[in-house]
Amino acid sequence: MSPLATPDIEESVDLSAAPLEPWEVVVWNDPVNLMSYVVRVFRTYFGYSLERATVLMRQVHHDGQAIVATGPRETMEVHAQAMHDYGLWATVRKATR
Repeated sequence: MSPLATPDIEESVDLSAAPLEPWEVVVWNDPVNLMSYVVRVFRTYFGYSLERATVLMRQVHHDGQAIVATGPRETMEVHAQAMHDYGLWATVRKATR
């Protein structure tokens, strides 16, 4: 066999990638920020409509938390840091659904 020849090898390679697990940004209620400010942050940063931002703010206020974004972990970490920069309490977690 010449040095450039390759032996006949049968290999089975699975090239399918594992699905990306979604992550969530959770904004938590705090005793500091006004509800109107939270709505403004959601509208300014995420581009949510007044209605959507208000629904999320009410979830934060009444339920103590709201999921404001879902996606890849790195992106969600950027969003959580942005919420911190606006003075909101936020965490990143694996999506539960």
